[in-house]
Amino acid sequence: MPGLIFIVTVIVTVNTLRLLAHRVALRAAFVAIVAVAGPAFGQSPGAEPGNDSGRADGADSRSVMALDCAHLAGLDARQVLAGVPAPRIVLLQGSFAPVTMEPFAQFLIGMGYPESPLRNPADGALSYSSFADSLQLAGAVAWYYESDGMMPMLIGHSQGGMMVVRVLYELAGAFHRAIPVWNPVAGMPAGRTTITDPLTHVTRPALGLHLDYAAALATGKWPRIVLGQWEMVAKVHRIPDTVAEFSAFSIPWDPIAGNLAHPEPYEALGTARVRNVTLPMGTSHIGIPRASALASDARTHQWIDAYDPDHPTPLPDGADVDTSNLLHAADIWYSVRKHWCQSAQQLLRARGGT
Repeated sequence: MPGLIFIVTVIVTVNTLRLLAHRVALRAAFVAIVAVAGPAFGQSPGAEPGNDSGRADGADSRSVMALDCAHLAGLDARQVLAGVPAPRIVLLQGSFAPVTMEPFAQFLIGMGYPESPLRNPADGALSYSSFADSLQLAGAVAWYYESDGMMPMLIGHSQGGMMVVRVLYELAGAFHRAIPVWNPVAGMPAGRTTITDPLTHVTRPALGLHLDYAAALATGKWPRIVLGQWEMVAKVHRIPDTVAEFSAFSIPWDPIAGNLAHPEPYEALGTARVRNVTLPMGTSHIGIPRASALASDARTHQWIDAYDPDHPTPLPDGADVDTSNLLHAADIWYSVRKHWCQSAQQLLRARGGT
């Protein structure tokens, strides 16, 4: 076990050292450009839609508004939410580059989530690097919300979970007094620190925006110490008020996250609803994003659609049924589907839907 910890530490540390200089330079350049560029470098609010599925063309608004978003268990999103606008989902991978969140994106697609809002507009990838700049990512969250009319969801694995929490702190103003809006389609700053709220049409700062849902998978404190991410050591398990619902998934005896038999729980600093889910012993830290097959197997697909965290049911039977990543996949899908439905209803109301 110590040998495994040493190998993983060497790998992630090399990655970090290689990218650290670029990341620091990018942050400095980004803030400087916004400070001097002004609107000439920006785009008009909403000029480049970031999410084609965010348009309600063809959607039956009445059937969407009739849904009880908090009680969708047993309903197939491929039927009840087909054609419904969907929020951007940013899936942040860990520090070990070969392990991406693409299999988890394929799982969401297989369960019925539109593919477009899962893809990074910069390169079309289904997984985002966790070596991104948190200030820039917070600015992109503001841009997506303004452009799509729906608040993005953030889901991160390992170091990606740390980045999710760091973005929440960016939105809370823990590191900067303002958040420059970042256009992820053009790959450049929008030259402003405010957005036009798509639901109220009121100009407001990007700072202080609140996400509806975010999640962290197998994210621990120990790697923050190893990687020198000192600002996040005390923060990574403490969730600020800039998210309504946060789900934390931990593995007992996870050597990479630094967990012992009873993983340290996440806690809310204030109003955030934080759920701690302890995954089965033996769940693979590296293999946790591999959930795509769960959507294609009719037995696990049906179990996931019927999943309700408040009313757990036995896992599906069968020696050939792979349930290794079933719990966190089902739990995340439950929350994603609920907030997708709620965001769509909110958007349709703002647009005059019935």
